[in-house]
Amino acid sequence: MTPPSRAELVDHLVRTGIAGQVDTPRQNNLKHYRRLVQGDPYYQFGLTFSREWTFSDVLALMAKRCGVVADEDYLWGIDTIDPDRTVDALETVADRLARAARDRERVMVATGHPRNLGEVYRRWKDLLVEHGCEVVTAAAGYSYDVSGEYPPTRRILVWRDGVGMVVDGTAPRHSHHPFAMRAALSRLTEEGEPWPQLVIADHGFAGAAGEAGVATVGFADSNDPALFLGEHEGKLHATVPLDDGYLPEDYRPLSDYVIHRAGLA
Repeated sequence: MTPPSRAELVDHLVRTGIAGQVDTPRQNNLKHYRRLVQGDPYYQFGLTFSREWTFSDVLALMAKRCGVVADEDYLWGIDTIDPDRTVDALETVADRLARAARDRERVMVATGHPRNLGEVYRRWKDLLVEHGCEVVTAAAGYSYDVSGEYPPTRRILVWRDGVGMVVDGTAPRHSHHPFAMRAALSRLTEEGEPWPQLVIADHGFAGAAGEAGVATVGFADSNDPALFLGEHEGKLHATVPLDDGYLPEDYRPLSDYVIHRAGLA
């Protein structure tokens, strides 16, 4: 594995659209920011906040932490993620993974984007295990109803090669919900087992872990403001801004960069 330099990684992020000008449109970003401040739990990812966030507050924070356009009058079109902020956050994640490896921490790994980000998480998990970390899983088979979809469906928590995700019977599904992570932590408590010391996750898996007080690092798109607010309020250790809808191979250079910086290779 030859990891990219920082400059090479920035170039890759912009060239692929993982950062720079991204596919997530401005109007979608703004809609999600409004839904969050209106209290829609689907966009809060299981987090609660210590203050009343206004739409202007959220946009200002997303401009600062993620790199979206700060102008409130810009309502439609292409929006942006600052690739340097992406790499800054990846370096924070790498430093936290290095600490986990050094201290042989208990680690839980889960994703609401299994088809896109699952490979990244799996690689990091495997290397942490090689350095003596214990992978924590719990509550396999826990299920919950998904409202607002037709026909009505259930989501089931599964652990595939140590990575948590929800499925609709067999197929992995995209998920914002915090319920599976809450169930996993509750099951550990019920069974008298220790919680993870680090969670690597996204969406509701990350939000619920951060809300519960577990050190959490995660990825978030420009239309997913909750984790950035959670990081700002001290509930998440790091949130990496990136477009989370690409193919697994597109994320390998950033995964290699983190592995090299963390000294896991």
